[in-house]
Amino acid sequence: MIRKAGVLLLAVSTVGCAPAQTSHTAPTASALPLVTPGFPPTPAQARTRLAALKVAWGENWRTYERAKFGNGWSDETDAPGGRNGCDTRDDVLHRDLDDVRLGDRNPCVVLSGVLHDPYTGKELPYSYRKASQIQTDHVVALGAAWRAGAWAWTPERRLTYANDLDVLLATDKRTNHDKSSKTPDKWRPPRSAYWCEYGRRWTGIKAKYGLTVSPPEKKAVEELLATCR
Repeated sequence: MIRKAGVLLLAVSTVGCAPAQTSHTAPTASALPLVTPGFPPTPAQARTRLAALKVAWGENWRTYERAKFGNGWSDETDAPGGRNGCDTRDDVLHRDLDDVRLGDRNPCVVLSGVLHDPYTGKELPYSYRKASQIQTDHVVALGAAWRAGAWAWTPERRLTYANDLDVLLATDKRTNHDKSSKTPDKWRPPRSAYWCEYGRRWTGIKAKYGLTVSPPEKKAVEELLATCR
């Protein structure tokens, strides 16, 4: 199986997403987009969308609970990658890792690959059967989204957000822990070469879901976008 430019070429197995034994029968490939066309926005688009976001301080932060965004990953949403028969985390690994090797009978399962971590620049190997230093990050964290308006959403919309591949990135585990639910005025990727894209993604997510930005957050995102060339 191969992955190209945000599109995964795979066949969806009917037996779920558990690892499969090696098979000599090649599955029939079909193209499944793992990103919304036009995402993330260009720097110019991001600046326009950032200017249009509602500026407000976060609300209801004491009422946040992870379970309000669903219990774990779900394929039952209409977000990119939804209803394709594969686990959301595997979809992220398919899209973000290089040198990906997939299960032969079940191409949902990522057996191995390499992540070139966007936040740090580290090269992180991945193997299905070994402990991994790779985690799946919600770029605008669930807690940050909650404070910016997700507290008022339906459970279905929160589940969609939590599994939207546009919101997710495969990243370095320790760096993801450091980031937690911080907004860009309190955290930005250690690798400055990624600041432009981080600002574009952040703004694209906030605009897509109609989330607010706080005054310090907006200023910090403007600074990230100012690094775009």
